[in-house]
Amino acid sequence: MPVRVVAQKLAEWINRLGEVWVEGQIAQLTRRPGMATQFLVLRDTDANISLNVTCPRMALGDDVGEGSRVVLRARPDFYLERGTLSLRATEIRQVGLGELLARLEQLKRLLAAEGLFALDRKRALPFLPGRIGLITGRASAAERDIVENARRRFAGVTFQIENVATQGPSAVNEVVAALERLDADPAVDVIVIARGGGSIEDLLPFSNESLIRSVAAARTPVVSAIGHETDSPLLDLVADLATSTPTDAARRIVPDVADERARVADLRERARQSIHQRLRAESALMAGLPERMRSALQGRIAREGADVAALRERARRRARTVVEAAASDLEHVRARVRALSPQSTLDRGYAVVQRGDGAVVRDPDEASGRLRIRVARGEFDADAVRA
Repeated sequence: MPVRVVAQKLAEWINRLGEVWVEGQIAQLTRRPGMATQFLVLRDTDANISLNVTCPRMALGDDVGEGSRVVLRARPDFYLERGTLSLRATEIRQVGLGELLARLEQLKRLLAAEGLFALDRKRALPFLPGRIGLITGRASAAERDIVENARRRFAGVTFQIENVATQGPSAVNEVVAALERLDADPAVDVIVIARGGGSIEDLLPFSNESLIRSVAAARTPVVSAIGHETDSPLLDLVADLATSTPTDAARRIVPDVADERARVADLRERARQSIHQRLRAESALMAGLPERMRSALQGRIAREGADVAALRERARRRARTVVEAAASDLEHVRARVRALSPQSTLDRGYAVVQRGDGAVVRDPDEASGRLRIRVARGEFDADAVRA
């Protein structure tokens, strides 16, 4: 098909499309006095995409300018002769501050639910960064404050500066691109994103979702130094360190050499005093050591002597008790033996009769001849006479 046929068919198809509400940011606005039609470029706030827009002069209010966030009602329009697509707007509404704040709060809750603001994601900054990546506006006060204060604290610090737009339609894309370049450089130890103060609309790029997610995905620690103490973009929540001002950022990322030297000198003096005090204490301890040893030894000897005396007395009592118990047992045994002896039997009136050969007579038939009779108090002889 010829070009004209393709262009006509595209125009016919696009012209059949209905109206649509479109949200974006005005990147370029050309006001032409006396002309009924005005021209502007509407840019997406999160991507590098834009569309040309035409609108009636009455639809474009005086409060709308470049950088304004707007919502417009438009119909797609294909310009046949040039083969370009644009939007033909019939109504333009500027997004109010309250609506912007509500959207930021909603985005904040969404990102917080994903864990992008969690404290355990925060990384510690290096004590002395070798190279600092700085993302800021060209020749801005923020750049001057950070560089001068950092070098005043430590003269050897080096910077890799990325100058970008810090407000307006291209700010987000430029900051994200600079962040990716610095994060890919292994020589950069920390990245600072800095900008001076401004209105809420001016600081909107630093609450952009694309920028927040890029900072969360960065390998290098990121410091937020946006605006003043009252400014609180979402970048402060996702950054590894949020500072109140660019000057505060310089103080937080670079140690002060003078302060460090004073701290080292103070620590050295404290260590010296501690050593001297320990030596004095040890000297005093050694000086009184003989007397304390003598006192300790005498006390130990006295305690040991008392213990020995107590043990001796306990042993004596124990031995006496054992001997007495043994004597009592012996007496009982002696009494039992005495009760079982033949003498006891004799004492009770019995006698032992023995024949001449010494055999004991137990039966009358065994008694014959000369007999020896033993009683309790002695012995005597007798002759056996049968009755």
